[in-house]
Amino acid sequence: MPQHTSQHAAIPVLSEEVREALDEGRPVVALESTILAHGLPRPRNLAVGEELEAVVRSEGAVPATIAVLDGVPYAGLDKAQLERVAGGEGVRKLGHRDLAPALAAGATGATTVSATAFLAARAGLRVFATGGLGGVHREWVESQDESADLALLARTRITVVCAGVKSILDVPATLQRLETLGVGVLGYGTDRFPGFYLASSGLPVDWTVERPEQVAAVMAAQDALAGPDSALLVANPVAEAEQLDPRLHDRVLAEALAECRERGITGQAVTPFLLDFLVRATGGAALEANLAAVRGNVRLGARIAVAWAGR
Repeated sequence: MPQHTSQHAAIPVLSEEVREALDEGRPVVALESTILAHGLPRPRNLAVGEELEAVVRSEGAVPATIAVLDGVPYAGLDKAQLERVAGGEGVRKLGHRDLAPALAAGATGATTVSATAFLAARAGLRVFATGGLGGVHREWVESQDESADLALLARTRITVVCAGVKSILDVPATLQRLETLGVGVLGYGTDRFPGFYLASSGLPVDWTVERPEQVAAVMAAQDALAGPDSALLVANPVAEAEQLDPRLHDRVLAEALAECRERGITGQAVTPFLLDFLVRATGGAALEANLAAVRGNVRLGARIAVAWAGR
């Protein structure tokens, strides 16, 4: 592994816009970069990346898309850097455990939920908007497969706006795990936990909030309690008009899981396979529901950041 010389740089390096916003106490929203490099087809991925940043700005906040370029983590990308991540050539997928090797090797990579949350918190950002979280996989008893997102969020003080967890996962087990880890969950305008592509997973949430100011109040109470540095999840359902048809979702997911078993697909290969299957088998409708959820989460994330900065 080649030596790299970025060890003494500020981690992550802040764009001038993000640094100024933080210095002045203005709202900033962290955005992940995996959706650009690995989650969407080109060239649409770059257009979506620019659109999400524009949504943040339209709500009066500053976007901080996070990625690692040539071994240097960045919070806030300029146009050329965003284009490079979206280009995908040699862009690795980095969870938080991959950050140290990536920095040491001078690698370039897009950050997942866990790596984005970690770097955002290191940068002093408090709000992060994404699509759906990882969680406990189905058939966990055999595979022991659980996303690194959960344990990282249990020890990272950041507010994550998401559309629940990916519906290909074991959602009840994931909620149990979040409870065990002490990660707070708020339903935004709902008493049901969202189902990523679906407005509801059918499972209840214990706490419901209706306004960004209420989320900011919970964040302030977290700080006042001075307990473990755990995350706060704001579970924001996709609009029912934009969700995937629930019957289509259930049928296609059952087909995807069956094919996964037949082909012996296991481990890290499961999630990309299932997500790709859902997009293809629904004629792209799953992707549109995913993007609708992400847009809604980014807009809400910006509003929460504004409420937090205004306290």
